[in-house]
Amino acid sequence: MIIEMPTYKTKPGKRTEFLEIFRSKSVPAHTEIGMKILGPFLSVEDPDTFFFMRGFPDLASREPMKAKFYEGALWKGELENVLMPMLEKYEVVLADDPEGLVHW
Repeated sequence: MIIEMPTYKTKPGKRTEFLEIFRSKSVPAHTEIGMKILGPFLSVEDPDTFFFMRGFPDLASREPMKAKFYEGALWKGELENVLMPMLEKYEVVLADDPEGLVHW
């Protein structure tokens, strides 16, 4: 399994609002496509930062699955214009879980 670990830093005071939308709209859409989501996990050091893990069956499926979400009607027509302005920055770490240690 391939795991992405995105870290998002929202603009000050926007984390709660971002996460409400993320949980209610983005996570179900990811799940429908076949991506696994674990989290979000909230930073205890920064009230505007959180991360989550997004799982893919393999490396070859990662880009097509992400494209299905990010090129889809939900993201393009609704979420992109609402969520992106709330972000200050984001980073992604990509990892392989060859032993299947992460259990969703």
